[in-house]
Amino acid sequence: MEEYNFDDIRSYNTDDIPAAMERLCSQKPFMKVVSTLFPLMPKEQLKQRLLSFTTSNELQQQMVYPFLQYLEANMTTGIVLHGLENIDRDQKYLYISNHRDIILDSALLCAKLIENKLDTVEIAIGDNLLVFPWIEDLVRVNKSFIVQRGLNARQVLESSKRLSAYLRHAMKERKNSIWIAQREGRAKDSDDRTQESLLKMFNLGGNSGSFIDNLKELNICPLSISYQYDPCDFLKAKEFQLKRDNPDYKKSPEDDLINMQTGVMGYKGKVVYHISGCINGELDAIARETPNRNEQIERAAHLIDYHIHRNFSITAENKIAYDEIHGDKDFAKDYSTEEKTTFEEYLDKQIRKIDLENKDRDFLRYKMLEMYANPLKNYMKANNI
Repeated sequence: MEEYNFDDIRSYNTDDIPAAMERLCSQKPFMKVVSTLFPLMPKEQLKQRLLSFTTSNELQQQMVYPFLQYLEANMTTGIVLHGLENIDRDQKYLYISNHRDIILDSALLCAKLIENKLDTVEIAIGDNLLVFPWIEDLVRVNKSFIVQRGLNARQVLESSKRLSAYLRHAMKERKNSIWIAQREGRAKDSDDRTQESLLKMFNLGGNSGSFIDNLKELNICPLSISYQYDPCDFLKAKEFQLKRDNPDYKKSPEDDLINMQTGVMGYKGKVVYHISGCINGELDAIARETPNRNEQIERAAHLIDYHIHRNFSITAENKIAYDEIHGDKDFAKDYSTEEKTTFEEYLDKQIRKIDLENKDRDFLRYKMLEMYANPLKNYMKANNI
């Protein structure tokens, strides 16, 4: 097994924390953000509080968690975590989930784990989101590790090998569970699919010649995330039109920052997490049914998708959007006229936020309807409805 140095990608060790907090507190943009989040605390007191933290757990429980409680109280109608009965509290898992919000998918999960007296997870974050140098310190003190993007083919292979080795190092040596999204970037249309390249990366650091055995080392646990409302839906719709009108369009770091801010501070309605449990037994079944590695990769990806899709929490908004897209009234009995009117008004309000010169309202509205209809479409398929 090749030895790797993880120092430039790993989450910070306890002895890294004091220096990282010093660097953060010396950054005016960071202190401005924190002062905005804690407006009642004088700046000097806030700084001394930040400098007092000596572990990631202290920072998360005493500063990050109270802010997430504020978000739950003010930006949602409640956040629930189902499926804790499906895991062993003494075991470490690789939670792989659909991806809706850049920051909150993993952050709100950690808040719920804290409430249930479980350790928070290490979090995979792409280096494309480190739009300011201080953001790297901020995420790494918060138990995040860095996934390198924008590499050439040779670099991708080496980076993937090291990342795969780090996943095992984090679980076995650092004794942490991990959260990772099922794909690079968010599924902008909410049609969630696990990238096979991700499973190939998982395999690279394995200790066995068997693809399935290498996946089983990670105790993969699919996790479903459902937001009643996606605060970034209008930004995602805008991006669809920009790409339609200019196939070469690429988001800027500033766009990512706007998406992060909007996702955190926007209204989400009800938020539901559902842990399905470890899939090792079902991976064994795949190994018995086919020796072909490519088939195993494809079927493992579909297995993860199945568990994510079947545990979505479906709301009236999903059913209204589905009916409208398909031009029928399959679910009309499940929502009221008032709920339909409220959702239509919500869509119109979001579309009004889109600042495009050649705004194609019909296209934008359809793309937003897709975002709300697709989770239901996948839920129905997974549950044979």
